[in-house]
Amino acid sequence: MSPSLAMISDGKKFMWDGHPYDKKEDASRVAQSYQDEGFQIQIVDEGGKFLVYSRRTANEVAVPAQ
Repeated sequence: MSPSLAMISDGKKFMWDGHPYDKKEDASRVAQSYQDEGFQIQIVDEGGKFLVYSRRTANEVAVPAQ
């Protein structure tokens, strides 16, 4: 069974980065790089593999000109 592409945590949608990591340290390093770019992250242990899920909210909403 493959990991879920998306997950909901505390009512917020997170997307998987697509890479299963063998070591938690590797997942944490990648997660930190996402956090440095303004993403919220979740690390999930699934069957001995570590999955990094991330989300970022939009700062502005672009509205097309009428």
